[in-house]
Amino acid sequence: MAVVFAVVLIVVVALLAGVHRYLWRRFVGDTTAPGSALRRLGTAAAWVLPLLSVGALVSGQAHAPFRLQRALAWPGYLWLACLLYLTLALLVGEAVRPVLRRVLDRRRPERAAAPVPAAPEAVAPAAETPTAPTAPASSAPAPSRRLFVARAVGGAAAVAGFGTVGYGTYGVLRGPRTKRITVPLAKLPRSAHGFRIAVVSDIHLGPILGRAHTRRVVDAVNATRPDLIAVVGDLVDGSVADLGPAAEPLAELEARHGSFFVTGNHEYFSGAAEWVAHVRELGLHPLENARVEIDGFDLAGVNDVAGESEGQGPDFGRALGDRDPARAAVLLAHQPVVIDDAVAYGVDLQLSGHTHGGQLWPGNLVAELANPTVAGLERYGDTQLYVSRGAGAWGPPVRVGAPSDITVVELASRQA
Repeated sequence: MAVVFAVVLIVVVALLAGVHRYLWRRFVGDTTAPGSALRRLGTAAAWVLPLLSVGALVSGQAHAPFRLQRALAWPGYLWLACLLYLTLALLVGEAVRPVLRRVLDRRRPERAAAPVPAAPEAVAPAAETPTAPTAPASSAPAPSRRLFVARAVGGAAAVAGFGTVGYGTYGVLRGPRTKRITVPLAKLPRSAHGFRIAVVSDIHLGPILGRAHTRRVVDAVNATRPDLIAVVGDLVDGSVADLGPAAEPLAELEARHGSFFVTGNHEYFSGAAEWVAHVRELGLHPLENARVEIDGFDLAGVNDVAGESEGQGPDFGRALGDRDPARAAVLLAHQPVVIDDAVAYGVDLQLSGHTHGGQLWPGNLVAELANPTVAGLERYGDTQLYVSRGAGAWGPPVRVGAPSDITVVELASRQA
């Protein structure tokens, strides 16, 4: 196992080094003069920025002081997002580069040789002197044109890459938008028709998203006036000691039937037992492989599969095994991958998060390989699965093609 980890680490480091070398060449090497101040600055950035990213990734795992984690997180994580979109923009630029050179070559004035006047017939021609063959004109663009193309493509790539990251960051810091869907349940009685559940997942409080982000989420949830609030995991990226104050606004969540919480995989990286106790102090009701009866249906929750490493994984038997199958069942489970167990236990609706909807395009393509549903509502047998894109962001505080959301799920009775 150690050998596999070492090989993967070497491959990742080599890939990152190669990508940074490519970015340096296109943004610095091709566009600046050797020895210039701009080249020295660009070269320094090519070394410092990846080191900041590594620091941001490992500081939390190393339990570094929280102030240091925050200092590293903003530049380090943002650079990872910039690295992705600058690289994608440059790859598009590689296709544009030869086209631009061709256009410039066509506009280059043709240098035709001046016509030589014919000698009068009466005058004897001078002795001909052999001339050296004329060398064909080089088709390569002049250095000034090469520099222009490099700067034009690099500048456009920089605008596209940094612009994308800037807009994606604004989307996260602005806060989640509210979505509304209606889900009919065959077993739901007429009395529970219209019951509204506010689904919130993946808030990811940490060194970047703090108390102000929690306040935005709480205000957005309360504005929907739900009957019940479901917080389906990945609330935090850090300890209660560091992030307890950031989570305090959760105590102001308001719903007629209360607020419920299940763990996500990141809780088990952050001290799940302490966080379960803390959210209980804030007024949320943790469902640790447990079930409660709500008017008209059963609400169950299971621990995240990451808890298996601590002997606290999901236990569907405890949560659902002895319930009345004639009642509708709504399950809170952080990861969509447990949908097969939900189907086996006769769950009518599973509410999940975890995927972030891919968060950074084209990350949705990767997420589709690991999850049955990346975002939205789908049916699996008699069970419906709804996956929220989440209210926050992990790593880079950036979302592209996967806007953050909270979702109001309105249950509908077919008897209504």
